[in-house]
Amino acid sequence: MLTSGGKPKITRKMEAAIAALLTAPTIAEAAAAVGVHEQTLWRWLQQEEFQGRYREAKRQAVAQAVARLQQATTKAVDTLEEVMDDDLATPSSRVTAAKTVLDAAFKGIELDDLAARVDELERLAGQERDN
Repeated sequence: MLTSGGKPKITRKMEAAIAALLTAPTIAEAAAAVGVHEQTLWRWLQQEEFQGRYREAKRQAVAQAVARLQQATTKAVDTLEEVMDDDLATPSSRVTAAKTVLDAAFKGIELDDLAARVDELERLAGQERDN
């Protein structure tokens, strides 16, 4: 099925396949989950429009994970505070876990900042092309 511009149209089944690709461990299982042949899903994965939608869905999934990590930083700080205040606790594994959450959250912020910078550079490059 093509749009008026000649591009392949993303159908509901394709949207379901994109969701399945995000959760299924293999292409074959994603195809089975939406009731299409594996070769069909491979063919869709070659289409530019499908690739773009799939890439965006993956970005959104990662953004949600990063947001959850950022929210968990409060709990990580609480854990660090508990360990620091508890003279009897063996803190090594808890501190390591808390540090891991904090490191991941900081990396998420760095990635957000980099994405914003790239967006700004792309916007400026677009303005120069238009001039």
